[in-house]
Amino acid sequence: MPRELSLAEVFQLGYYWETKILLTAVKLDVFSVLDGRGRTASEAAEKLGADVRALELLLNALVAIRLLSKTGDLYANTPVATTHLVKHGPQYIGHLLLLHDAEWGNWGKLEEAVKTGRSPVTQHVFETDPALGANVLSVLHRIGQQSGPDLAKRLALGQARTMLDLGGGAGTNAIAFCQVYPQLSAAVFDLQTTLPLTERTVKDAGLEGRISLKAGDFNRDSLGGPYDVVLMSDILHYQDLATNAALVKKIYSHLNPGGRLIIKDRFLDASGTSPAWTAAFAVHILVNTEQGACYRTAEAMQWMHDGGYVSVEEIERTAVVQGVRPSVG
Repeated sequence: MPRELSLAEVFQLGYYWETKILLTAVKLDVFSVLDGRGRTASEAAEKLGADVRALELLLNALVAIRLLSKTGDLYANTPVATTHLVKHGPQYIGHLLLLHDAEWGNWGKLEEAVKTGRSPVTQHVFETDPALGANVLSVLHRIGQQSGPDLAKRLALGQARTMLDLGGGAGTNAIAFCQVYPQLSAAVFDLQTTLPLTERTVKDAGLEGRISLKAGDFNRDSLGGPYDVVLMSDILHYQDLATNAALVKKIYSHLNPGGRLIIKDRFLDASGTSPAWTAAFAVHILVNTEQGACYRTAEAMQWMHDGGYVSVEEIERTAVVQGVRPSVG
């Protein structure tokens, strides 16, 4: 049994102060201003166009939470800030934090959402701010480059020749799968606004000859194919149950006999309380998407059963499920 929270931990959960301090510093680009040298609060304020007294309070708080160091009157980045929070750095993750900041106002309407059952938004921020969306996908692509090859190997796709990465974003999984399996060619299907980024990442990987790009709405448009494998990675939670069930059924007709549909997502267990991060993510989805939700593994498997798939199974707990289109005869 998990231990009971202490009163101090309950208070800590209620303090959002440090979160907003970090997000504000990223939005102001404090860490880039301090890159490579120490600055006084006055010098940093002049660079940022900020009030000196107020900025000094922010800088002192960043020192306290160990993102900055302070020697005398000089503030400087810590190593982790230099690596991940300086905008021109190759490992910058600030765009993802800027996404969280853009969603801040939606979280303030959580009480209303819980009372009414309705999201406070009609469009995801990726739709209202495509530039931010592209930057976030770039960060996620860099992170996914570490996990994609391991996923590809675990799925054992040595017999597959064609793959569709549905809603594939920057093409992270398609690239990783093609690198692991030299015999595989892939198509990435996503919105037209996303594909310029996909084109760049595919070109950077030297895989233009094996990865094609398809623009469209995967709920409405033809998906091409047929394919030996269709991968749906982290798209279910942006859509409602009926739309997802229809999409799973639609994919069946775009698979070769014996072809596999693999769904990777943030699934909940039967109780809806685990994994803990996903239980919290489900609330995030409530306030930041109009119709999205986090689903239980069993729901995705039921969509497959209803769509005619066989050998439906959960191959990674609360993470990956798959089904197979029956072979001819």
